[in-house]
Amino acid sequence: MGGVSNASLPLPSADRADVAASLRRALLGADFTADGLLELLGASAYAALARSETVPALRATRGDGALAALVRLFLLQETVPHARVADVLPLDALLESGWLVERDGELRATVDVRPYGGPNGEDWFIVSDLGCAVGGAGGIGSHDEGVVLGVGGASTTLAGITVRTAVDSALDLGTGSGIQALHAAQHATRVTATDLNPRALEFTRLTLALSGAPEADLREGSLFEPVGEETYDLIVSNPPFVISPGARLTYRDGGMGGDDLCRTLVQEAGARLNEGGYAHFLANWQHVDGEEWQDRLRSWVPRGCDAWIVQREVQDITQYAELWLRDAGDHREDPTRYAARYEAWLDEFEARGTRAVGFGWITLRKTGAAEPSITVEEWPHPVEQPLGETVREFFDRQEYLRTHDDAALLAAHFKLADEVVQEQVGLPGAEDPEHVVLRQHRGMRRATKVDTVGAGFAGVCDGSLSAGRILDAIAQLVGEDPVLLRDRTPAQIRLLVEQGFLLPVQG
Repeated sequence: MGGVSNASLPLPSADRADVAASLRRALLGADFTADGLLELLGASAYAALARSETVPALRATRGDGALAALVRLFLLQETVPHARVADVLPLDALLESGWLVERDGELRATVDVRPYGGPNGEDWFIVSDLGCAVGGAGGIGSHDEGVVLGVGGASTTLAGITVRTAVDSALDLGTGSGIQALHAAQHATRVTATDLNPRALEFTRLTLALSGAPEADLREGSLFEPVGEETYDLIVSNPPFVISPGARLTYRDGGMGGDDLCRTLVQEAGARLNEGGYAHFLANWQHVDGEEWQDRLRSWVPRGCDAWIVQREVQDITQYAELWLRDAGDHREDPTRYAARYEAWLDEFEARGTRAVGFGWITLRKTGAAEPSITVEEWPHPVEQPLGETVREFFDRQEYLRTHDDAALLAAHFKLADEVVQEQVGLPGAEDPEHVVLRQHRGMRRATKVDTVGAGFAGVCDGSLSAGRILDAIAQLVGEDPVLLRDRTPAQIRLLVEQGFLLPVQG
């Protein structure tokens, strides 16, 4: 767009629902969908878009055809001759309402429109600032203070880990282009979406309208300020979590010192959740000299909430600074200015005693339990998305374990979870394995070492016998005192239940 700031461009009007509806019909009619894009571009060019690389897609759309023209117009920000799409799009309405501009017979889109497939096969569209729909925060190179990003890896990760049960009320805090509000609208009666950037609220309105979703209650402001004391059944937030010196870029920099924004957001969420409600966040946190990072995060958990915090990645401070300097395109500027900004990041980390930065998921569930459960763990391995049901089941199992002492566990019935396999590890030719590993092929895809008793116990669990009776039988087979076996095994049963290898059978 010739160097014009995104934030200075007027946005399409969302006041006329008929225009968004007619544009939606036109896009669907031309197969401008996630599946249609994959078929047109091919897997390689389609994947390149997620890396902010558009050259393969430009090559794949050189030919004729309505879909190729729409991809160039709305996704790649190329000009398209008026005549190419006159029979496809409601051009008069789109020009009048500001979705398109025309000069010398050439059309250009004023916003990015990216097809996005919903979890149940819905055809949705995410509307964002020009140049910010492909690749998300993977290197947009924007210094624009008010820029609104489209779909990125963080967005889809948060959507995937969110528990999707039917609820009355949901809050998308820091909505951006509205992807979380769009997901929430499918299972929440009322959706409230907030953002400090008023431009983001307009993009959310456009995203919902073009996706055929119900309108949300849009409110401007920071953190929980726009909602006052209102409470919700579901809270989701992909906040500007980047730990940086200052708040140069609204879309990513929190504006508070260190990881204070994420800490404040998590701590204040407890008072905004209804009983049994969930809050899901993506966050960064500091690894500080003289402090265990797990203890730092435990201190964030608000009173009256169970918590599951998963660290997915850790970067040392140089890697972290370089990632986000490149995200803003600073590496393409004057080397002296780049070096000065790099120094500023390192000075900030040194002043706070920060040696590394962690990234991951934080989930809260409001509970009335006297002793809430707080699990903080590191799991950098591949998982199976979506994880929402896995997250819900994790908290259900935590509640089960909290209400069952060792005697109750031994009286209970369990079954081995689906798609759990046993691996025996040892030297080739050895008569007995050195150890046994149980491995999941679903959800978190965990693996855990167990002893021979634990492996035998898990293998027999089909729900028909109580844990105590199974242990008695194992004791007889291995010649062990059944009382001692009953005494030492509940801890291993608890671990297998907590991690989802064993599932309680309600009898």
